Amino acid sequence: MCGISGWVDFERDLAGQAPVGRAMADTMACRGPDAHGTWTDQHAVLAHRRLSIIDIEGGRQPMAVGDLAVMTYSGEVYNYRELRAQLEGAGHAFTTDSDTEVVLRAYLEWGESFVDRLNGMYAFAIWDRRTRQLLLVRDRMGIKPLFYFPMPHGVLFASEPKAILAHPDVRTEVDIDGLRELFGFAKTPERSIYRGMSEVRPGQLVRVDRRGIVKRRYWQLTAQEHTDDLDTTITTVRGLLEDIVRRQLISDVPLCTLLSGGLDSSAITALAARALDVPVRSFAVDFAGYTENFTPDPHRGSDTPDAPYVHELAEFVQADHTDIVLSTADLMDPAARAAVLRASDDPAHAGDGHTSLYLLFRAIRARSTVALSGESADEVFGGYRQFHDPDVVSADTFPWLAGLGRAAAGRSILAEDFLAALDMPAFRADSYRAALAEVPHLDGVTGHERRMREICYLYLTRFLPILLDRKDRMSMASGLEVRVPFCDHRLVQYVFNTPWAMKTFDGREKSLLRAATKDVLPESIAQRRKSPYPRTQDPSYGQALRDALGDVLADREAPVRRLLDVPKAKDMLLRTADQGRSLAAGRAGVERVLGLNSWLSTHRVDLLI
Repeated sequence: MCGISGWVDFERDLAGQAPVGRAMADTMACRGPDAHGTWTDQHAVLAHRRLSIIDIEGGRQPMAVGDLAVMTYSGEVYNYRELRAQLEGAGHAFTTDSDTEVVLRAYLEWGESFVDRLNGMYAFAIWDRRTRQLLLVRDRMGIKPLFYFPMPHGVLFASEPKAILAHPDVRTEVDIDGLRELFGFAKTPERSIYRGMSEVRPGQLVRVDRRGIVKRRYWQLTAQEHTDDLDTTITTVRGLLEDIVRRQLISDVPLCTLLSGGLDSSAITALAARALDVPVRSFAVDFAGYTENFTPDPHRGSDTPDAPYVHELAEFVQADHTDIVLSTADLMDPAARAAVLRASDDPAHAGDGHTSLYLLFRAIRARSTVALSGESADEVFGGYRQFHDPDVVSADTFPWLAGLGRAAAGRSILAEDFLAALDMPAFRADSYRAALAEVPHLDGVTGHERRMREICYLYLTRFLPILLDRKDRMSMASGLEVRVPFCDHRLVQYVFNTPWAMKTFDGREKSLLRAATKDVLPESIAQRRKSPYPRTQDPSYGQALRDALGDVLADREAPVRRLLDVPKAKDMLLRTADQGRSLAAGRAGVERVLGLNSWLSTHRVDLLI
C-alpha cells in the first residue's frame, strides 16, 4: 500500500516543480516508508511513497511505459496474474513482476474500460502522455482513499487531504458545509470537509483534460433478481469467500489476520488457515483488566468479552497468535493521540476506538506488513442490531442515527448558536433523502423486503465508508496494509440482492455467513452473538478525559472555546465529579471536543463560519 499525489496544470510548465510534488508526497511518508519517487512532465507532476508488498525490487513508482503513459498507484489488484497472462497473450512484454505494471498496461490495451476487469482495492492516477489527459480511479467499495482539488487550469490529487493542503496555492479552510459533514456521521459521496476539495466516489473514474473535469461511475450496486435457492446461496457465498481469501493471501512480505473472536474475523482467520501452508499469524486487541472486570454493555449489544473466544479460535486453527494489551496510559499517550489526528486529517477520528486501533496496527507492523480484516461483514450480511430492531427500521432517518436526535443534542456541550448554524437535523434529513433516492429497487418488491434493501444500501454506501476510512488511516499511519475480504465487489453485489428473508433464514443476524462458515469454526463462535469492536471500560480513562477537558476549558486561548457552551461544559464536569459518575453518556462528545481543539491547534484551520 502506498501514498500517491500529483499536480496537473495545462497552462503552466511544471517540469521544474518536482520539489513541490516531493513535498506533497512526503506528508504521507507513513503510507510509504520503503521508497519514494517523483516524475515530471511539461504539464504534470506525479509523486509516490511506497510500501513494498509485491515485487519489492521491481515495483518502484511512478511507473512509466515509454512515452505512452505514467502512473502513480496505491493498492492491490488481486487478479493481476490472470490479467498479466491476457496482456502477454496480446503482445505486452513485462519488465517487472508487479501488479502496478499490469494495471498500467491494462489501460494501454483496453483504454478506460480496463477498470471493469480489476478486482481489488486501489486508488491511482494515470497521466496519458499521448492525449495529455489525467485519469483518477478508485476501487468499487472505496477501500482506498483518493481526493482531488480543482485548480483554475488543472487539478491537485492525493491519497490524503494533507498532501493537497501542502501545496503552496491551497488554503486550509473549512466552511459550514464542511463542519456539517464532519458532525454528520453519514458519509456523503464525493464530499470532503475541506473547502474546494472533493473525494473520488467509490467505483468512479475522474477524467481531467484542458476542457475540464468529467466524472463517470464504472460500478455501483444494482438490483438483480435472486433466483438461487437457500442451499445454492449458502454454497455460493462459501465459494466466493474461499476464492477471495485465497486471492488476498498473495504477498511477498509477512501476512497475518486481525482476530476479535467474533464470527467475521474468525471466519477469515479459519479460511486463511486452511489456505496457507504454514500456521496463520493472528493478532487481537485487549485492554488491561478488561476480561477480568468486564461489565455487559447493553448500549453496545455486547454481553461477553472477546478474549476467551479469540483464544479458542486461535487454538482451533493452530494459529500463531498474539494479544496486544493496552492500558489507559497507552490510550491517553499524547504522542499516540497526535499520530491518530495527524493520520486522520480531521477530528472525527478521536477516542479510544481509534487510538487503540492505531496502537494495535503499530504493534502488528513489527511482525507483519499485511493483515486481513473482518471489516464490512456486518454491512454486507446484516449484522448490526439496528437491522433487527423494528423501531429503527421504520425510523425516517439513517438507522445508526435513529434515537440520537434530541438526546444527543441535550448532552452536547457545543454552543447553542453554533448548533443552530449547523442545523444538523435538516442536513441529515436532506442527506437521508438523497441516499434513499439512489437505492436500486426491483419491480414488485414491497413492504419489509423493500425497506431492508434500503437499510442495506444505506449501511453499504453511507456508514461503511466511515469505517473503511478509519481502517485505512490508522493502518497506514503505521505502514500496515489491511485487506478487507468482505468488500470484494462480487460478494457484496451477490448478497445485496439476496432477499432479506434468506439473509435471516434461521431468525438470527448474518444467517448466510454463519451457515457458509460453520464447518470451519468452533460451535461457540459459530453461534456467538454480534460483539462490537471493544472499548475500554477502565474508569481511569473517563477521569483522564475529564481532566483533559478541564484543561481545555481553563485555557482561554483554546481555539475550540468559540464553539463551546463553556458554562454548560464546566457544569457537566462538576456534576459527574461530585456524583462519582462516569462520562459514559457524553464520552463521545467529550472526545470530539478534545479532537476538535487539537485539530484546530495543529492544522491551522481557518473556520469560515
